[in-house]
Amino acid sequence: MIEYDQYRQELGQFTEKLDQLRLALHIDHVKDEIGELEARAQEPGFWDDVERAQKIQTKVKHLQKKVDRFNGLHQEYEDLEILCELGSEVDDPEIAVEVGANLTKFRDDFEQMRLETLFTGEYDDSNAILTLHAGAGGTEAQDWCEMLYRMYTRWAEAHGFEVKLLDMLDGDEAGLKSVSFMLNGDNAYGYMKSEIGVHRLVRISPFDSSGRRHTSFASLEVLPELDDSIKIEINSEDLRVDTYRSSGAGGQHVNKTESAIRITHIPTGCVVSCQTQRSQIQNRETAMNMLKSKLFALARAAQMDHIEDLKGNQMAIAWGSQIRSYVFCPYTMVKDTRTGFEVIDVDGVMDGNLDGFINAYLSGMKAEK
Repeated sequence: MIEYDQYRQELGQFTEKLDQLRLALHIDHVKDEIGELEARAQEPGFWDDVERAQKIQTKVKHLQKKVDRFNGLHQEYEDLEILCELGSEVDDPEIAVEVGANLTKFRDDFEQMRLETLFTGEYDDSNAILTLHAGAGGTEAQDWCEMLYRMYTRWAEAHGFEVKLLDMLDGDEAGLKSVSFMLNGDNAYGYMKSEIGVHRLVRISPFDSSGRRHTSFASLEVLPELDDSIKIEINSEDLRVDTYRSSGAGGQHVNKTESAIRITHIPTGCVVSCQTQRSQIQNRETAMNMLKSKLFALARAAQMDHIEDLKGNQMAIAWGSQIRSYVFCPYTMVKDTRTGFEVIDVDGVMDGNLDGFINAYLSGMKAEK
């Protein structure tokens, strides 16, 4: 069958691609590093320093996961080769359909792993703290802010990231004025740094009784969550800590007690908030971690003169500063102004289909280097 000839030809092209991917992911080096760390774990007194021991074990698990994923991808490839040969010998159209479906999955898995070779930034493997702010446009912009929050949570959940809501400020009539949330998982910041900037919406507003077309804006700030190895000294005298009652979801206990925390770092003007935990102590700890990430970004900016490496360019949330436009009317299209990548399936994008945009951005960064 012609299908089998096409499948064999495409599979043949992946032989070299898999070898290149193995080198790009440094799989052999990673295996050696796993062996060294496991040997260190067998040394007497390894658990004398519990914190150090736990970090080593966590690193081993992270590295082993990387090796296992590559081995799994390679196994997919070998299974496809066998299935393709079997189907070709018996000339079975049903097996041809199965090969086609499995090949599509293999392509997606390969592309997902190839993206990991583009994560070369110092903090790309960190968890990500995302903050959305509604911009120009009033209620329409606040609704747009909530739509973007849904979009990013949909994308995160589809890719196996844990979403943790940190702070939420409801809009006056609808939507959100701002929302902060964390994505926990491998390379969360590496993926989400491509989304930093202003996002523009064009649609017929459901809040306009005249049915006019409106343009609205919202901005996304992304910071990496820093681990305990990075020490940021914060003078308690430089902090103003305010407590208040939480708003929005959270249950009766959250809304009836002043468990929400807002911390202002007076020298820099940085403000962080957290209200989603039941305990004021937990909210304070989370807010301090958020502040730590912000201050670290500022510290690096003072030394390196480009805060955008961590936080992104701080542009006005208005016309002319957008990184991406989402058009619902008079036609449907989502276009990234940085890469030129565009799709017409605006509903799919709002449901979290962002991989094309992320891939185009990361590939463009690699090309620039």
